[in-house]
Amino acid sequence: MIKILNYIIYIVLAVYIAFLVYRKTTFSLNKKINHLSAEEAYKLIKKNKNLLIIDVRTTQEYKSGHIQGSKSFPVREIASRITDLKKYKEQPILVYCASGGRSPSAVRVLLKNDFNNIYHMKRGLLGWPYGLK
Repeated sequence: MIKILNYIIYIVLAVYIAFLVYRKTTFSLNKKINHLSAEEAYKLIKKNKNLLIIDVRTTQEYKSGHIQGSKSFPVREIASRITDLKKYKEQPILVYCASGGRSPSAVRVLLKNDFNNIYHMKRGLLGWPYGLK
């Protein structure tokens, strides 16, 4: 009986790990998303005045410091606030969070709603040496 339970646990664990790897890989390889380093994101911000910058951290995190010109759309609210973003659908959009962990969820919401010109800052503010507002 214990062997069977261990076997089931191993199977569940393997399926879960496979799911995580699949999800990470499909996000990284998605051709509709431009993955940028902090340096590349900085250059994009300086070059493109039409860029919408979305900070998907919590409101409190946003208030503690954010990239100049960014708008706060916490990841937990982005799906319910997608109509607020529809007017920016044709513009390039840069999405970031604190470390790159939450922003992929926000990017997936944008993709599901047919946003196409999406830039994702890979390591979030962890790699951002350019100062915050």
